[in-house]
Amino acid sequence: MRPRQYTITPRQVQAHATQRLTKHLRRREPGPKTTAATVLSVLFYAASRILSLAAACASRVRVPTDQAIHDALLATLPNLDELHVRLNRALAGDLPQGRRRRPQPLAIDLFRVPYHGPPLPDAAAIYRGKPQGGTSHFHAYATAYIIRQGQRFTLALTYGRGGEALTDVVQRLLRQVTRLGIKVRYLLVDRGFWSVEVIRYWQAARVPFLMPVVFRGRKVDDVRGPSATRVFQAWKRSGWARYTLTNAAQRTATVSICVKCRNRRGARGRRGREALVYGFWGLQPSSYQWVKETYRSRLAIGTSYRQLQQARIRTCTRDPLPRLLDVGLALVLRQVWVWPHGEILSHPRRGGRRIDLGPLSVRKLLVGLQHVIEETFGIHDAILAEHPLPR
Repeated sequence: MRPRQYTITPRQVQAHATQRLTKHLRRREPGPKTTAATVLSVLFYAASRILSLAAACASRVRVPTDQAIHDALLATLPNLDELHVRLNRALAGDLPQGRRRRPQPLAIDLFRVPYHGPPLPDAAAIYRGKPQGGTSHFHAYATAYIIRQGQRFTLALTYGRGGEALTDVVQRLLRQVTRLGIKVRYLLVDRGFWSVEVIRYWQAARVPFLMPVVFRGRKVDDVRGPSATRVFQAWKRSGWARYTLTNAAQRTATVSICVKCRNRRGARGRRGREALVYGFWGLQPSSYQWVKETYRSRLAIGTSYRQLQQARIRTCTRDPLPRLLDVGLALVLRQVWVWPHGEILSHPRRGGRRIDLGPLSVRKLLVGLQHVIEETFGIHDAILAEHPLPR
């Protein structure tokens, strides 16, 4: 017997996203025209076309002005900490219960949005970091990400405060994951977390982790020979070791080292021997290849940030509150994209469902939202000009 098939429409996707955000943001109705549904529709349209609120309102015929939408949005949003809590509830709303039954491998990372111009008097919203995009000032957001059988959920979101230690950001993020009832099997992180303070925190909290090693010390071609972590870079055979980090305050942290050597064989235009060096703690890897392949699964969190950029509303405001909303909205829309792949679009089979990402991409979902909102509110494409077009 042929299995039944169902049709998912963009209007159903919009209704699901609206219900998810309305439930957890709990917005009040500021006026008869700027209803919660209207404001969310404008936000969805701005996110789907990567526009500002002003540009989104200018493109629609039957919506209030951008100033009215902006005022209604700020009048109904809670403070920064409360918005942070509500956005995390919205992210966790579609999380399958099966992800809470056993410890899960997590990936965490820091996403920075470059900020140009003078900040608000409260400079705590600006995160200082390595220069990127012509500035060292950012609005920083950290996320925890789960990868399990093809399903990629963002579990938690937090923001970095100015002058805040990276350890505090990591601690706040893991507490949010714990509140969801999820136990951490191990963490996969990038080189940015290679520091004595962060490693000592994870070891004290008994959280296993795996990360690439930051190379420091004399280089391999130095006449005196390599030093510090560059010693592992000179290895020609795979192996295991231990290394102790020391910071400026003479505090130390010891980690295990895995060196996976391979021949480049022309990959990325390079040849010769290459040493991939990883640091870990609390794990008992079965092989060098397991370490390499396990860490590669972390790279999917970079995909989530690229998808976030496809739905992040553009703004020049100095207020961190709407900026956090823009990032949270993009992640919720991405979560709306992830959920049906496991619950509706997956294919049943022995040993677990098969996830197929082909039928519905993030861009296709956003374009569908754009079309639904255009049908509802109309399109305004006319341009005022001083002279008519020549015939």
